[in-house]
Amino acid sequence: MLSISINQDLPLSPRLLTALPGPKAKAIVERDRAVTSPSYTRDYPLVVARGQGCMVEDVDGNVFLDMTAGIAVTATGHAHPQVVKAVQEQSTRLLHMSGTDFYYEPMVELAENLASRAPFVHGAKVFFTNSGAESNEGAIKLARYYTKRSLIIAFLGAFHGRTYGAMSLTGSKTVQRANFGPLVPGVTHIPYGTHASLDYLENNLFNTVIPPHEVAAIVVEPIQGEGGYIVPEDGFLQRIRNICDRYGILMVVDEVQSGMGRTGRLFAIEHWGVAPDIITTAKGIASGLPLGAILSRPELMTWPPGSHATTFGGNPVACAAGIATLQLLESGLMDNATQMGELLQTGLTQLHKQFPRMSLPRGKGLMVAVDLCDEDGHFDHKLRDRIIQAAFHRGLLLLGCGKAAIRFCPPLVIKGEQIQTALDILAEIV
Repeated sequence: MLSISINQDLPLSPRLLTALPGPKAKAIVERDRAVTSPSYTRDYPLVVARGQGCMVEDVDGNVFLDMTAGIAVTATGHAHPQVVKAVQEQSTRLLHMSGTDFYYEPMVELAENLASRAPFVHGAKVFFTNSGAESNEGAIKLARYYTKRSLIIAFLGAFHGRTYGAMSLTGSKTVQRANFGPLVPGVTHIPYGTHASLDYLENNLFNTVIPPHEVAAIVVEPIQGEGGYIVPEDGFLQRIRNICDRYGILMVVDEVQSGMGRTGRLFAIEHWGVAPDIITTAKGIASGLPLGAILSRPELMTWPPGSHATTFGGNPVACAAGIATLQLLESGLMDNATQMGELLQTGLTQLHKQFPRMSLPRGKGLMVAVDLCDEDGHFDHKLRDRIIQAAFHRGLLLLGCGKAAIRFCPPLVIKGEQIQTALDILAEIV
């Protein structure tokens, strides 16, 4: 079991002092509505002031147990002292000097660390970005550049980002695409996670409307994130690898949500023993600072100077946070993710027996979800949303995903008693 020292003055369980939202939070929400874009999705009126480990405190002094980690971002917990120290020390030396045009050691060191851990046969080349969407945009460009092909296969339920190329790969919700067309051409979506879907691709689409020798890449999440934390059928990812090998297609694995130790491995694809050609990552890579990366087999990253670049990607402060994050992941946090994930799934299985409208859990490590259904067994997103709201008013932060799923993606420092607290609150609600 992980033992890690965190300067903790917040309690390890929820503490509610006011009705929610409190008066200070309510005032800030009103200010926000007057000046920020309505496109932001806010599930409940949480106004965060600070965080420690798996706990966050709002501006009114209410303390919440965070099972969201900023959408799977704060992998090492909120304000982990080693990450904070790395950020502070680097910020006193150098805040920015674009890695596109110059060199600095934190960028090289983090790239070395990632390359040595990438699940490729002979190391990796690394391109740094600011976000998962940017990583996926760059991966599309790299795949098309290297293969000199234009077509892309993606999956229904997938989420790869909201910029134009990433949005064109995304097949999650119509609201993410509506009224933004035309999107990037050449992308075909097929159902995710089943051999029947791959049968249809090989036996029908490749023989009718998609010439396989014109496909640059198949872009796949090893576990679908926004799509509902869906784990594919056994052999699905291995079969994609085989299809790619057969037709000279690149296998691009989106690890933006599933990577950086969340499933108990640095990259979720490692659970299946599959070596992809390109990996995209972000979110947990710097435990809260904006950073992403494209990792590829070295021989693929042949684009010339100026063909792809970034001003802030690989920022030295973000890279320092990334180096500290990797050290923490390998010093016990990935093991903790495995152990706490098993504890969480065991508790959710017991809860399913008491409340069958909550499905059995699925996932790996601390990437776990359950579906909510009506009495006839159909997905019930309204019930899911009511449970999330009720949890907030009891001091538990949750997020939805998929058609009617609740996702559990807490910081990887979570303790067993905090898992039990979350389960107790859910049991009280249902």
